Amino acid sequence: MSEATLALTRQLISTRSVTPVDGGCLETIGARLAAAGFTLERIDAGGVSNLWARRGSAAPLFCFAGHTDVVPTGPLDQWHSDPFEPVIRDGMLYGRGAADMKASLAAFVTSTERFVARCPDHAGSIAFLLTSDEEGDAIDGTVRVVETLATRGERLDYCVVGEPTSVTRVGDMIKNGRRGSLSGRLTVKGVQGHIAYPHLAKNPIHLFGPALAELAAVTWDEGNEYFPPTSWQISNIKAGTGATNVIPGTLEVLFNFRFSTASTPDGLKARLTDILDRHGLDYDIVWTLGGRPFLTPRGTLVDAAAAAIRDVTGLTTELSTTGGTSDGRFIADICAQVVEIGPSNATIHKLNECVAVADIEPLSRIYENLLDRLLGPDSAA
Repeated sequence: MSEATLALTRQLISTRSVTPVDGGCLETIGARLAAAGFTLERIDAGGVSNLWARRGSAAPLFCFAGHTDVVPTGPLDQWHSDPFEPVIRDGMLYGRGAADMKASLAAFVTSTERFVARCPDHAGSIAFLLTSDEEGDAIDGTVRVVETLATRGERLDYCVVGEPTSVTRVGDMIKNGRRGSLSGRLTVKGVQGHIAYPHLAKNPIHLFGPALAELAAVTWDEGNEYFPPTSWQISNIKAGTGATNVIPGTLEVLFNFRFSTASTPDGLKARLTDILDRHGLDYDIVWTLGGRPFLTPRGTLVDAAAAAIRDVTGLTTELSTTGGTSDGRFIADICAQVVEIGPSNATIHKLNECVAVADIEPLSRIYENLLDRLLGPDSAA
């Protein structure tokens, strides 16, 4: 088994790149891509490092997308080894970003290097869209690159995002879409007063109680073939002065919809406010749309990905739209077919994050197989 992908994964892990810092990862990757004939363009913004690299000018345009930034390590004394000194123990490669998503980045590069060496005159074009702002605010990263490409009229035909999607073995699950995220900050207004004189006050906690029970019981939609039903969850409720003898004047509720393509942001907002209105509440809401849902149905890219996984691993992959959001939600604005393929997500964002060494090279081979199917000499391109 080739050690090239493992070696590059280790090099990237050892590069400290806690969001939004890139730490030099893009320079390392860019040098490899330039040697393979890519033209490099930095689209940095707001202290965030972004790379757009492209080889070729013809259609179709196939893009690898991902992020070099990682989440903070957490307590260092609870790591079994330095999170930025990659270590192999019992067949697992440990280090912050091992699974999310430096193994994928390395596999992007080595798969492309092999493919280009075999097929220097391949069909279409290959691109890399990489950012250091996925784990943070996600304001000046992929969003800015997509805006730049859209302004220039550049669209992607296929995009593979390297998010960790597998469960137990690489390739056993891929994401062909993600749910949308709609958050709200609800302030229910009452009248503050002494707790011994409730008739002189209005307790917003009590007022909101019946509405909360109704909201928690609502079936927002039934989902569809690809998505589970939309969910509504409260993440925080806050009220009071800290004193036990004061009825609070306001109640603050933080909540979130994870919604499918069966619902729309405007429809969810309208239904929620209708419930609040029917309960006669005095309230304000500040809405934040974190991302719209995106979906790539079975078709050219999904079928090619499933076939590549079957060729390399023998597995029949499962399509899924579960989990959190990803930068795929931004890329979908300029690309009709987006899928996510990566290693196991069992340890992402955890202490002692790791990836199976045995999964790293097969992941690179899956990506290479996919390039062959879409841009190789026997492809339909």
